[in-house]
Amino acid sequence: MKISKEKREKILEQILSYLFITSPQSKFTSNIAKEIARDEEFIKNLLLDLKHRKLVQEIRKNPQGADYKRRSRWNLTDRAYRAYKSQQ
Repeated sequence: MKISKEKREKILEQILSYLFITSPQSKFTSNIAKEIARDEEFIKNLLLDLKHRKLVQEIRKNPQGADYKRRSRWNLTDRAYRAYKSQQ
């Protein structure tokens, strides 16, 4: 099933909004997918698109500095956070 570009952009906005609300905490892909009520693989694909646009950053290490093998945490970049903050 193909999702229209308009709906895809709205889901991207939902992801950014959720990350802004939960900032400065970073969230796992599974937490974001659960909150947005979408499939984890689909959300991961969208997050990678946002990463390419430099709106989110991927965190591949846990707080102790060890690499995650199959997980990623996500949060907004400073530029995206400031843009959202100015809209509030």
